[in-house]
Amino acid sequence: MDVDEDKIDQAVIALLYLASWREKGMPEGVARVWKSFDWDVMERLHEAELISDPVGKAKSVYLSKAGIEKGRELAEALFGKS
Repeated sequence: MDVDEDKIDQAVIALLYLASWREKGMPEGVARVWKSFDWDVMERLHEAELISDPVGKAKSVYLSKAGIEKGRELAEALFGKS
């Protein structure tokens, strides 16, 4: 199947947003989320500055302020009830 990587990236950032949480003491405009999606997608989201670098031992990444905003927007568009 020929897939549209942009649509996949949009769905993943929306899902990352929905699964994210904030911890006490975290800077404003940052959220944490488990990094359990395809590595190629995660790298593209990192290159777009929506998440922190997914490479490393940590099992989670941080959503940037832009990632939170984009994730919220796409979550509402893709999964919100009308």
